[in-house]
Amino acid sequence: MDWGTDLWDQYDHIDKHTQSGLDLVERYIKFVKERTEIEQSYAKQLRSLSKKYAKRGSKDEQDCKFSNHASFQEILNELNDYAGQRELIAENMITGICVELTKYLQDLKQERKTHLSDAKKAQQNLESSFKQLESTKKRFAKEWAEADKATQQAEKTESDLNATKLDVEKAKQHAHSRTHTAEECRNDYAAQLQKYNKEQNFFYYTEIPQIFNKMQDMDERRIRMLAEGYSQFSEMEKKVQPIISKCLEGISSAGVKINEKQDSFLFIEQHKSGFDRPGDVEFEDYSQGIKPATSDSSLNPPKVRAKLWPFSKKNKITHAEKLMPPAAEDFSHLPPEQRKKRLQAKIDDITKELQKAQDQSDALEKMKGVYEQNPQMGDPSSLEPQITETSQNIGRLRGELTKYETWLSEAVGGEESANTINNNTQHGVVAANPTQNIYTEFEDEFDDVESPIGQCTALYTFEGHSEGTISITEGELLSVMEEDKGDGWMRVLRAGGEEGYIPSSYVKVGP
Repeated sequence: MDWGTDLWDQYDHIDKHTQSGLDLVERYIKFVKERTEIEQSYAKQLRSLSKKYAKRGSKDEQDCKFSNHASFQEILNELNDYAGQRELIAENMITGICVELTKYLQDLKQERKTHLSDAKKAQQNLESSFKQLESTKKRFAKEWAEADKATQQAEKTESDLNATKLDVEKAKQHAHSRTHTAEECRNDYAAQLQKYNKEQNFFYYTEIPQIFNKMQDMDERRIRMLAEGYSQFSEMEKKVQPIISKCLEGISSAGVKINEKQDSFLFIEQHKSGFDRPGDVEFEDYSQGIKPATSDSSLNPPKVRAKLWPFSKKNKITHAEKLMPPAAEDFSHLPPEQRKKRLQAKIDDITKELQKAQDQSDALEKMKGVYEQNPQMGDPSSLEPQITETSQNIGRLRGELTKYETWLSEAVGGEESANTINNNTQHGVVAANPTQNIYTEFEDEFDDVESPIGQCTALYTFEGHSEGTISITEGELLSVMEEDKGDGWMRVLRAGGEEGYIPSSYVKVGP
């Protein structure tokens, strides 16, 4: 069954049906667009919610050490990732459904317009042919009536006794002429009728069926395209469902990770003072009239008892607290346990700074050796101020490290202090001898087989004419063999195997 055979006379219904199909496509496109707007708004609100409750600041970072705080941060991160997947769904629907269907809809509209135009043109041609047939038919009827009238008049004239022979002859000639003209009109009418019937047969059995079948094919392609759009509406969400499931699993696992005992332990470690609980209050018998001597009072001032109640009103500062001395450098104003932690943290920070200063010193000594080996690359004496400043910085840091280690030893006391200092010594930094040149020969740097530690791309062309340097071209990909130690140079390996130093500012680290 097809439209051309079974719906050959239903042009108006075909017109309405195909227009209704295109309207449905437009409605579906609008529906998907509104769905994507909902998804994008939902994702935006989720991101705002996640950002609103995210921890910020040092106090919040300290709270994140507790598992219940850290798990909540993980939930917020997973929720942010979940919002990203909702945005991805909206983006895929826009590009995969709305854009594609909109483009296809424009093509269908143009194709439908062409088919309807062809059908109307064929209908107009058939109607024009029918008008010609009617015109030929009317002329034939008129001419035949005139010929019949002329024949009757000729017979009447011939039977009239008063008519002359000439009159009779004229009447017969006129009748013969009219009859001949009527015969020509009859032949024209027959030919036009045959032509019209042929055109009508072509119109109803060939031309219109072909046009309607094309419109049927167009409508079926529209339905198939729309069906795929319906399926994509679900498939696009199914594609990200695994990632969404991981986000939800991450939220569930965040709850499983919480360890209330560990949180309590961390809280104790953070705030444990190490003080002993206050003893019993002694009885003071004022009935005996005992009064402390003035000298004793001045030499041994009365002890002020510690607070009996561990709670205090928030933000209330007493007069005694206002007169308290500022925080001491050795953290002696803190409880014993907190003091030890602060001292250890300070020692770790100084150790890191000392290691950094030592690396800078090594780099300067190395660069000085390079300049001594290759004077054309630079003046070794120009590095002396930096070397001196770095050495002074190392000495200062060592002094601070010793000072804080001593305070930690006092805070810890006994064998525990010795163990702590030994550990710091093992993990500490050993200063380099400024007079020792670890690079006796520039080429010794390349004796051992090393693996690249990264890659970089040349931003500019560099001509390495000095010994130990290499030339590079802009855009060249290089392997980093040794990073910049603070002297402005780094060692790289070219693809051809050539290795040497180049200015660090001439490249961009990364692939």
